[in-house]
Amino acid sequence: MKQKMASRRVKILVAKLGLDGHDRGALVLCRAFRDAGMEVIYSGLFATPSRIAQIAEDEDVDAIALSLLNGAHNTLFPRVVKELKKKGIKDVLVLGGGVIPEEDKKGLEKGGIDGVFGPGTPLPTIIDYITKGVSKLRKI
Repeated sequence: MKQKMASRRVKILVAKLGLDGHDRGALVLCRAFRDAGMEVIYSGLFATPSRIAQIAEDEDVDAIALSLLNGAHNTLFPRVVKELKKKGIKDVLVLGGGVIPEEDKKGLEKGGIDGVFGPGTPLPTIIDYITKGVSKLRKI
């Protein structure tokens, strides 16, 4: 069961899904999250949705930042949400990022992705979104 202490640092899983071998952006996020005081776990390349859900459960994360640049976001992001639900994980903020067309964002959000961020999104914007979102989840 997730420990809901306001004083605990945000623990975030940064995950690279599928056959996307480009991780520069994900590594930039890892560093920015760490510099913002978060505890960061990185999945490494080529993670499956079930592997991401397992890491989230094992590490008791507060948030998951999914990164995908190969265009499979409409398929793989919802699969992560489905795997989390199978495990009964409901109190995790799930974010998606990468090269995601504007017209896909609403569908991803309806499918359980809490926030979608594209290239050029300022890092403080993403960090603020995570901090506020996790804070709300901890009050539930």
